[in-house]
Amino acid sequence: MNYKTLVKKIREKLIITQIELAVLLGVSFASINRWETGKHEPTTKIKRKIVELCKVNNIDLEEKK
Repeated sequence: MNYKTLVKKIREKLIITQIELAVLLGVSFASINRWETGKHEPTTKIKRKIVELCKVNNIDLEEKK
């Protein structure tokens, strides 16, 4: 899964800022920024939260080709 694309997709679908997503996931703004730029990936614990957030908000986890 490409978290760089997924995190941005979640924010766009929910119409929220990086700061608001950081609050939802319980991480720092810097973490969200690093994920979106592809510098880092979320931890396994946060990946689970991201998957749950996607399920609750009906966001497709798979990339369209």
